[in-house]
Amino acid sequence: MHGAMLPELVDRATAGKPARTRYWPRCGAFRAACSGAHFMSYVTDVPAADSASAATHFEASLRFETDCWDVHDALTSGAADFVLLDVRGPEQFAAGHVPGARNLPHRKIVAGKLGDHPADTLFVVYCAGPHCNGAARAAIRLARLGRPVKLMIGGIAGWRDEGFALSNDAQMETGAMH
Repeated sequence: MHGAMLPELVDRATAGKPARTRYWPRCGAFRAACSGAHFMSYVTDVPAADSASAATHFEASLRFETDCWDVHDALTSGAADFVLLDVRGPEQFAAGHVPGARNLPHRKIVAGKLGDHPADTLFVVYCAGPHCNGAARAAIRLARLGRPVKLMIGGIAGWRDEGFALSNDAQMETGAMH
């Protein structure tokens, strides 16, 4: 940004703002600054919810998702009361998957593939990681089929980040859902 343009841009950006608010350029954008050297961050730019709303929100989120640590704990302690679905393609599953997972790509989730499981079976789904929406797509399909479902946040990337081992294609045939 050309230095001569800065005052004009600051005037435009602060029009109608409280006098104590000034804007400082940061990474090609403007950042609000309160009086003195105390900056208002992008974190606090939108106020946090009140405690009751926050508790309600986070309690509700646990109804939709679980994490790699809790899945690992259930699997290794013999307390797995869910079916773990790897919803990536067979090639990715063969390259490495969570031990005990079954492979059912999200595009192939239909009622006929779930018939062996009682209607109240909880399915926990995962894909490659937070950069992949396959688990969300699988969760939508399962929910629309009337099945209980949770998403394992982090997917394979999260599993590895926790330091947990993956299985390889040797377990593919016994774990696949056909």
